Amino acid sequence: MANKQQHFDLLHYKEEILKGNSSFLSRAITLGESTLDTHRQQIQELLLELMPHTGTSIRVGVSGIPGAGKSTLIETLGTYLIEKFHLKVAVLAIDPSSELNHGSILGDKTRMEFLSRSDQAFIRPSPSQSNLGGVTRNTREAVYLCEAAGYDVILIETVGVGQSETAVQSMVDFFMMLQIVGGGDDLQAIKRGIYEHIDLLVVHKADQDQANQARKEAANFKKMFHLFPTKESKWIPKAMSCSSLEKTGIDQLWETLLEYKKHTQFSGYFQKKRTDQNIAWYQELQQEQLDRFLRTHPKLNTGMDQIQAEMIAKNHSPLAASKLLEQLLDTLFPKN
Repeated sequence: MANKQQHFDLLHYKEEILKGNSSFLSRAITLGESTLDTHRQQIQELLLELMPHTGTSIRVGVSGIPGAGKSTLIETLGTYLIEKFHLKVAVLAIDPSSELNHGSILGDKTRMEFLSRSDQAFIRPSPSQSNLGGVTRNTREAVYLCEAAGYDVILIETVGVGQSETAVQSMVDFFMMLQIVGGGDDLQAIKRGIYEHIDLLVVHKADQDQANQARKEAANFKKMFHLFPTKESKWIPKAMSCSSLEKTGIDQLWETLLEYKKHTQFSGYFQKKRTDQNIAWYQELQQEQLDRFLRTHPKLNTGMDQIQAEMIAKNHSPLAASKLLEQLLDTLFPKN
């Protein structure tokens, strides 16, 4: 009876998400953020049901240092897409985590107040949980859930902590970086490395008297990008200035994104990148399954505890202990 009820709930979640029910979408993402094995199994079963209804959105990564105005730009762009093109926009905003409770500190819904009022928008702040890549472990799954719910554009805002931000590339089609006016010279930008991976650099906060300087800096970045080696996509990264406050450059930003999509679809790179995203997801799931197997294997866990206790009691080095673990693994899982 319990299994029948669980099966019914799964179908109910599927039906509601496919209808675009944002409440059930939020519950599913919360389920995916759980570390409990039963919850991980449930979200994966749900995703299996929803996968035929995914893949139709454009996935966009938005990065930049704290204070660059990522949330402001996303709200302005999202509102523009909803009002002018009647698109559905999902925002997966990755917040820094509290070290105590791993909760979301910033709460992007409060920073995207206008966009959050729209029925065509879905905003989901999630704790980064100190993830090196600046994105949560389950952001990729949230992308597929949002696609199944009918969202046309998915914007992933990352925490903006530097080179680790490039990890977001493994789950997006288009990657943009925000730079504030006067935020650093071009040489320093090259050294940071992240600029080598972006598709569009936006010199943001090009407001009023800063507009000319922003255009000048964007032109300098554009020249700089021509010096980089040719990318696999054959796309030369663009650079432009933009003001969310004055709503200037938003239309050009969207046109650049569509130009990139058309360019990469024609060359076949767009589909190749989607394939690469699936490979990356499979590898993450593979690692998760291996971790779960090892964590729940009784003889292995007992053996590892004994090795650790022996290392402490006999003052063995960690390297010596790892050799004992290697012997244990060979015993439990012989290669022949």
